[in-house]
Amino acid sequence: MAPPVLTSSRVLTQPGIPNDYALATTTFGSRLKAIEDQAFAAVAMGFRRMELGLLEAPVSLGGFEDSARETGIVVSAIITGCLDPKAENMSGTKLGSLDAELRERAVNSLRRHVRLAQKLHCPTVIVRGCEVEDKVLRDESDRLRARIIKQGIDDEVREEVRTLVHKVQKKSTRQVEHLCRSLHTVMSELPQTRIAIETGDSFLDLLNFQAVGWVLDDLAKHSLAYWHDCSRIQVRESKGLPTQGMWLDAYADRMIGIHLQDTAEGQVDMPPGTGTVDFKLVHGYVGRGVERVLEIDQRHGRAQILQAVQFLLGRGF
Repeated sequence: MAPPVLTSSRVLTQPGIPNDYALATTTFGSRLKAIEDQAFAAVAMGFRRMELGLLEAPVSLGGFEDSARETGIVVSAIITGCLDPKAENMSGTKLGSLDAELRERAVNSLRRHVRLAQKLHCPTVIVRGCEVEDKVLRDESDRLRARIIKQGIDDEVREEVRTLVHKVQKKSTRQVEHLCRSLHTVMSELPQTRIAIETGDSFLDLLNFQAVGWVLDDLAKHSLAYWHDCSRIQVRESKGLPTQGMWLDAYADRMIGIHLQDTAEGQVDMPPGTGTVDFKLVHGYVGRGVERVLEIDQRHGRAQILQAVQFLLGRGF
């Protein structure tokens, strides 16, 4: 039986014990359909910052300013795509498209999200995930995923995953260049807002371990930053790709935010402390200025969110 969760947050106007985390609106899912209700619910659990995340149906932002004045809550991060219905692909997918028209649409979408961030005085917009456009590689990825679901993961499968990701890396050079140009365009036009890139969990993601470094280096003068995703990196690690520690060793010095979630049996966005992520390891890389966002799937309720906060506090976050 699912835990009772926040069907009417207007009654929860008393603020909870403050914590130093942000809460992603993804956590509310379809339970709360108004941004003001999400704001009141977050404050009632002790959060003073929100991330506008990806939802099946985006909520209207019309009541946010009133609820922000009443509660003091602020938006600290926005994921590109939060203004649109949640799609199968990750939010940054078409910024590196080989199709100029699709690429321009994606650039316009990123502009919209950056302008929203500026309107809400939000410092950061996150671009998460960007897939290679290649049917042969997509078919190979689908077959490999089906095999993993049927047979599980062993050393042979991990080697095949690494081989596929290497093929993606070789095939994706032009798309990575397009991604850099798209980001450069928006960052040059709207330099007041920081943009951060975050990898997805797909084998076909352009933003693999090496490519993230290339993109960060290429746009270093524009202060492009890295955003870490604990659960998706852990899933990638379990399939033979670079480990959590390798990502953090490489990019922690350019990390401005982290999604704190756990994973088990391939499920992502679980409450920290319920899966296989080594949060003691992660904690060692999270500096004082790094934004810490709880991004937990909507199937988990208020009790699990508060337990996750206590777990993270106990690990020194």
